[in-house]
Amino acid sequence: MFKGNCVIAQSGGPTAVINNSLAGAIEAAYRSEAIGEIYGARNGIMGILAENFIDLRREDASTIQGLRFTPGAALGSCRYQLKKKKDYNKLLAVFRKFNIRYFFYIGGNDSMDTAHKVNQLAQEEGYELRVIGIPKTIDNDLPLTDHCPGYGSAAKYLATIVLEMGIDIKSIVTSTKVAIVEAMGRNTGWLAAATALARRAPGEAPHLIYLPEVAFDLETFMTDVEKAYRQYGTVLVVVSEGLVDKNGNYIFNDTATVDVFGHQRLGGVGQFLLNKIEAELKIKGRVILPATSQRSAMHLASRTDAEEAYNVGRVAVEEALRGASGHMVAIKRLKGEEYRCTYELVKLDEVANREKKVPRAWINEAGNDVTMDFINYARPLIQGEVNIPYHNGLPAYVNLAQYPVFSK
Repeated sequence: MFKGNCVIAQSGGPTAVINNSLAGAIEAAYRSEAIGEIYGARNGIMGILAENFIDLRREDASTIQGLRFTPGAALGSCRYQLKKKKDYNKLLAVFRKFNIRYFFYIGGNDSMDTAHKVNQLAQEEGYELRVIGIPKTIDNDLPLTDHCPGYGSAAKYLATIVLEMGIDIKSIVTSTKVAIVEAMGRNTGWLAAATALARRAPGEAPHLIYLPEVAFDLETFMTDVEKAYRQYGTVLVVVSEGLVDKNGNYIFNDTATVDVFGHQRLGGVGQFLLNKIEAELKIKGRVILPATSQRSAMHLASRTDAEEAYNVGRVAVEEALRGASGHMVAIKRLKGEEYRCTYELVKLDEVANREKKVPRAWINEAGNDVTMDFINYARPLIQGEVNIPYHNGLPAYVNLAQYPVFSK
């Protein structure tokens, strides 16, 4: 039996259910005789480099259970790219110092790249370490998995607020006739597409949906909006923040800055488009920015999503104990009319720094809506609700006690 300590870390943007994956990994590690100490790294890979660990074995069992209905990254997150040789040397030194033999990294595209590099490092240095990536991202853009934990809950939230806003804008007499909802999604439109689930009948909001997978044409957009306005009297438009033109350039990006991974920071496309509508079509409107609420709304989380997030954490530990390393846990949808899924391992080097886009066949010919194929794909992922305990009228979310680990 391969024995040693384990460390679990979270990275990137949190999701409503990322802590379900943490709980699944912790509870699976509890049950193993091979895993000694269970460390949590504060703020992702940065916490490992800084030897900033907490003792997850000392946490109360009720707190670990409480993670299953608590949003945000309980361990703290980061966006940090391993580049310098001294980072790699330090990382391996910390693993040796704390006898860490199991490393579980909960994250998205860039985090899977980090996990892959850590696995490669251990192999090159002859250090026996088992590394498993645990997927999470509301963008739903990780390849080789049917969908990503975190997406179903964000989709449920966005579809809900679009349903409510559609009712609101239609129900009052006001000069505001257009609403533009700007959804997250740097290069993929999975989140914006999910708002189509709000539409219960033809003519209901959202009236128009635009995704980065289809080149955006401003003139065509203006024509679409004017036509919808004349037909329905009000227009609710959903756009992905990463809309691009036929040359692949972002339609609007006023930040001109990049993160540590070289990604441009996006924002403002909704206001840019509304300014065009008000100036040229003379129709007043407003922009709605769900921003981080779309990834933190546990009160509207999908039970399906929460359960699957827990399971990918559990399976990650179980597979590592069986000897797997250099893999990510993926969700595989089973065939049949009833939604069912299972879990499998895919290689980290086939996931890292790659993106899965919405299939063109799931977008209508005009490029301003989605097809029933997408609806049939997404609807099962938003099913069910998470039973959240309340205290004084508000959700009773938990915090880890965060007992520090001191080096010996």
